[in-house]
Amino acid sequence: MKEEEPVEGKKAEDDGIGKENLAILEKIKKNQRQDYLNGAVSGSVQATDRLMKELRDIYRSASFKGGNYAVELMNDSLYDWNVKLLKVDEDSALHSDLQILKEKEGADFILLNFTFKDNFPFDPPFVRVVSPVLSGGYVLGGGAICMELLTKQGWSSAYSVESVIMQISATLVKGKARVQFGANKNQYSLTRAQQSYKSLVQIHEKNDDETATFSQPKKLDVLQDCRGRTDFTTPQLLSLFWLQTSKCAAVKEV
Repeated sequence: MKEEEPVEGKKAEDDGIGKENLAILEKIKKNQRQDYLNGAVSGSVQATDRLMKELRDIYRSASFKGGNYAVELMNDSLYDWNVKLLKVDEDSALHSDLQILKEKEGADFILLNFTFKDNFPFDPPFVRVVSPVLSGGYVLGGGAICMELLTKQGWSSAYSVESVIMQISATLVKGKARVQFGANKNQYSLTRAQQSYKSLVQIHEKNDDETATFSQPKKLDVLQDCRGRTDFTTPQLLSLFWLQTSKCAAVKEV
């Protein structure tokens, strides 16, 4: 169990975080201490520490404060996040669709779910679209997302969660995602998304040599440019963007 942090150090790490979000962080810490005393610790120390850092960084970030997205921990769990994409490119068809969705259903955001494993950040989070039902945008059956950086092969422990959120937002727009009004909402589920993701990974591994011929910078080049940084900007992550449409189409109907 960690010792209590010095007051000065605690104040420094909490700088720039609003009272409401500080209360969330304190509640998480309190729950962790109680779980420790009860012998019911979940997750790993490494993953928990990193996720706490990610959450703190998000709470103090300009994109979060500017209302580009919102984060909610499901059942106060650091390992299960709901993320609302509140703003997408205003010139995109997706933005127009979300305005129509607001008129029809009162919701003008895209809801994502992030689940993290005990070995995070060495494995990527599993990310899926929860709602609304989308076509295009590299969204697969069940709501899984066709992006190499969400696979073990394309993931790096240096990526921040916020950068991944912003990259997904950019990917949906670049892939011309559209809201499927009137679609059966039950077609998106965790089970179907996991099946699609599994198929995606298998196809990617099978065609790994073919993928290497694409004219995109190698991950190592990007990492060297960033030299130890843990906050990748959207343009840097875009250099790792996977646009192999044929692979996405191959698992679309899973």
